[in-house]
Amino acid sequence: MTVTIALDAMGGDHGPQVVVPAALKVLSEMEDVRLILTGDQDLLCSLVAAHHGEIGARLIIQHASQKVEMDEAPSQALRAKKDSSMRVAINLVKNGKADACVSAGNTGALMAIARFVLKTLPGIDRPAIVSALPTIQGHCYMLDLGANVNSSAENLYQFALMGSVLANAIDNVPEPSIGLLNIGTEVIKGNEQIKQASRMLAQSHLNYVGFVEGDDVYEGRVDVVVCDGFVGNVALKSSEGVARMVRHYLRESFQRNFFTRLVSLLVRPVLKTFRERMDPRRYNGANLLGLNGVVIKSHGGADMTAFAHAIRIAVIEARKDVPKHISAHIEPWLLEGQAV
Repeated sequence: MTVTIALDAMGGDHGPQVVVPAALKVLSEMEDVRLILTGDQDLLCSLVAAHHGEIGARLIIQHASQKVEMDEAPSQALRAKKDSSMRVAINLVKNGKADACVSAGNTGALMAIARFVLKTLPGIDRPAIVSALPTIQGHCYMLDLGANVNSSAENLYQFALMGSVLANAIDNVPEPSIGLLNIGTEVIKGNEQIKQASRMLAQSHLNYVGFVEGDDVYEGRVDVVVCDGFVGNVALKSSEGVARMVRHYLRESFQRNFFTRLVSLLVRPVLKTFRERMDPRRYNGANLLGLNGVVIKSHGGADMTAFAHAIRIAVIEARKDVPKHISAHIEPWLLEGQAV
């Protein structure tokens, strides 16, 4: 089955200079994928030609006369940019001309426009940003990563439900384990929202294992880590900073003198494997979960490799039809949560 993905070609720090080569790379790898680039038609055509690509049945350009800036207010983007590359890409999903869309643009604007155009799934109050994170055991899913800075216990319960369905649909985990991110594992720790959400989850049929702390995330203790967007975003960015610091210290240590440089040559295969496993580009592509459609947010500064990975994530989630899976599970589990 051919999957069609709409790409916001003008979004992000690098725009079409990254999106176009990433699109061509994915098309060369996946014969059953069709891509629609939204943005300045003349610019996109010239860039496709410059990268020796061809406009045709598998690569289409949909003109959009506007662009959402990275620092633009979401309300402004929603009201005044109705022909932006971002809005046009999301409209293609809404109209059934694309199975998913990918954007590296303004996160707030993407969430606002996607929520306005696609709407949330019945029973879901707020969408959440979810992404896979590397762990010792493989990976886990963490949400919310920044869409909601204040989340009620009911919101956290819904995040847990959606994360569980996502892990089941994508990784075929029968009963994904769920942990609530907290400042301790003891039941007395945390604010009232966390405590109430824990009680709701403990009485549900979800595979809830209790509180987890920040250092548990990368141990792989659970399949799904649930938190509000403020905490999740800080945890994610802190982790990215630590990874960069580790790489910097390793590079600095091996370049210290002749002998350390010699040692670096001997351990180069190990360092290469380490770098690949820690490469954040392998995990680029966060789902705006809870919408009536698949929307993938790429990191704004993504390079070609990272953006191509986000496109692959969109293809997988479109094929799995994640929103349909959530809808199928949502009514009985939400009623269960409300009854607690």
